[in-house]
Amino acid sequence: MSTSRIETVFRAEAGRVLATLIRLVGDFEYAEDAMQEAFAAALVQWSQTAIPDNPRAWLVNVARHKVIDRIRRQTSFQNKQRELEAETSLNSHLATDEIDDALDDDMLRLIFTCCHPALNIDSQVALTLRAVCSLPTEAVARAFLVSEETMAQRLVRAKTKIRTAGIPYETPEPNQLADRIDGVLAVIYLVFTEGYAPTTGSAALRTDLSGEAIRLARLVNALMPATPAIEGLLALVLLHDARRAARTTLDGELILLEHQDRELWDTAQIEEGAALVQRALGAKGIPSVYAVQAAIAALHGKAKSFAETDWAQIVGLYEVLLKLQPSPVVALNHAAAVSMLDGPAKALNLIDSLAARETLSGYHLLPAVRADLLRRLDRRDEAREAYRAALALARLEPERRFLQKRLVELG
Repeated sequence: MSTSRIETVFRAEAGRVLATLIRLVGDFEYAEDAMQEAFAAALVQWSQTAIPDNPRAWLVNVARHKVIDRIRRQTSFQNKQRELEAETSLNSHLATDEIDDALDDDMLRLIFTCCHPALNIDSQVALTLRAVCSLPTEAVARAFLVSEETMAQRLVRAKTKIRTAGIPYETPEPNQLADRIDGVLAVIYLVFTEGYAPTTGSAALRTDLSGEAIRLARLVNALMPATPAIEGLLALVLLHDARRAARTTLDGELILLEHQDRELWDTAQIEEGAALVQRALGAKGIPSVYAVQAAIAALHGKAKSFAETDWAQIVGLYEVLLKLQPSPVVALNHAAAVSMLDGPAKALNLIDSLAARETLSGYHLLPAVRADLLRRLDRRDEAREAYRAALALARLEPERRFLQKRLVELG
């Protein structure tokens, strides 16, 4: 069995394995250590035999034994009785565990644990990306535009807080859900984003993450039906994911929106997402940022061709989004939309103003968008310089190849 295939299984199953182990063990550190040991054991055994029919169950069972072994090794004479009771309880629980997503959704429990209000929102999102999605600390740090050391410290503090505060590993009671949902939605959104547009790696898409985010969004929507923010988020991920099949070539190269084969888009998913957008925007009160973003995605999804895209309405929606969520990334997307409505020169002024603030100095898409605008204005030397700046910051291999291709085209 090839190592690459085993690693693919690990990447797909890591989040669910860890979620189940945390429920069983009740401790992040124990669960993470046990999972790593189980993966190491699998790498040896599966290389010699084959991947089992249910690799997640195999990994969970091996990890359980690793935890029990660790309890036995670390137990002092004075604490023997207490630890043996814990081991007995663990074994009793293991015997009845079905390890079945349809019956026992550990991932949802884990997300609500990571999104406990005792943690600040940055820690909630970071911990869930690390625990649920098994992203390396470096990738989580890049998502937050902070150093890897800063992120590592944040993750340690979050885990310590969960342990010392006795935060339960459970889905909240119905009367507690409203207070916890903002963090959960932020987490699901970033999980989807990491799958739909990964920050690093060799693949342009991580369908395991985006698919998991859609599944979790549906679960939360079922848990709290008719909640506009949840419907907006579910619509957003469905509408973006509907274009997945057209976003890359067969060999994994990126295809820009204007060149995508719209026959490959999932029309049923677009219709479902568009209906959710209508409900979310039709609710009373200020619309959620997810509903507004979903409305933008719906306009793209409904356009019969790139030329027929309603850029005026999209620019207007981005202006609404800037009022709801005045972030530099939203401003960057707004400028890109303006370039399609009013031309690259006006958009370049917005981009240069944004660059002067230095809030996106480490974000590769800022010089990438600027380079594209300069290319369209036929300012080739400046465009090459901007593409090189973007290439120096990009970490995703398909994006790097795309930027290199643009440089070659410019001569």
